[in-house]
Amino acid sequence: MKSHWSSLAHAFGQPAVQGLLRQQIDDFVVEEQLGFEPTGEGQHVWLWIEKRDRNTQDIALDLARHAGIKPNAVGFSGMKDRRAVTRQWFSLDLAGKEEPDWEALNDKSLAVLQVTRHGKKLRRGVHKANRFVIILRDIEGETDSLNERLAQIRETGVPNYFGDQRFGRDEANLTQATQMFAGQRVNNRNKRSIYLSAARSFLFNQLLSHRVSDHSWDRPQVGDVMQLAGTHSIFFPDSIDETIHQRMNEMDIHLTGSLWGRGEIKSGGAIRILEQQLTDDYPDYCAGLEQAGLKQERRSLRLVVRDLDWKLEDQTLTLMFSLETGAYATVVIRECVELRSY
Repeated sequence: MKSHWSSLAHAFGQPAVQGLLRQQIDDFVVEEQLGFEPTGEGQHVWLWIEKRDRNTQDIALDLARHAGIKPNAVGFSGMKDRRAVTRQWFSLDLAGKEEPDWEALNDKSLAVLQVTRHGKKLRRGVHKANRFVIILRDIEGETDSLNERLAQIRETGVPNYFGDQRFGRDEANLTQATQMFAGQRVNNRNKRSIYLSAARSFLFNQLLSHRVSDHSWDRPQVGDVMQLAGTHSIFFPDSIDETIHQRMNEMDIHLTGSLWGRGEIKSGGAIRILEQQLTDDYPDYCAGLEQAGLKQERRSLRLVVRDLDWKLEDQTLTLMFSLETGAYATVVIRECVELRSY
């Protein structure tokens, strides 16, 4: 059965080249960019850690055990890919405790690169961006068109889909969400949150795919709700005039789509009708999210791919770029390379 992820519309048509991703752990490197520096003082020890083929939560539990503190005393900003080399910050509240030997943690899957302190715990989503270096191997197809497509991505961005990892292996999280909305109890709070997020992300992807198909994902329409780049504040323009188009072209503002939940949809006109159509197409998901207490929010339809650079040598493509928090590198990859199965 074809997954919803593979059915989503491409902004620039089906890629003309194919390749393999994650053949080796070092083919996917992610580095967190905080956007600020720890002060060097305070009760919270901050660790800059490189992990290999490990889950972020597993590392957090190891740190808690090593320091003799409760798991909730460990903080991190983002969940990073498991099958990858990732560098990110963790914080540990060591008030009244001696600092352990951090070098004792070092092994082939974990390395403590820096130790400092800060006055506050590291909270989810506070880092500014993530920097990626991704290697795709065995590239085949019309490689002559690749430079043009990547240049276009650098200029216009890509659709801001939720990535396939949001939905689990074989989109199992969506299956679980469907069963949960049908009445199956899910007592584990973390799993319940994962299933709700998957359902909400699915609805957004369907909405965005529709707008990619009709070429309106980056072209403002009457009724669109805009988002300011950087601040994520939203506003409703009085009209779609030349200034709005110019600000769109300059990446100063972006169109948004509904993240489903309770409350009134903020869009108007034809855009509101399109978003409201989700209740007819996916009534169980919409009702389930509302009953769970989620509220209407907005997400940008466009993802800016910053500092994009690339190198193609001997059927190996190396991509280098930065994305804001909450964005997925896989949505960049799918616009330029069709991934083959191993």
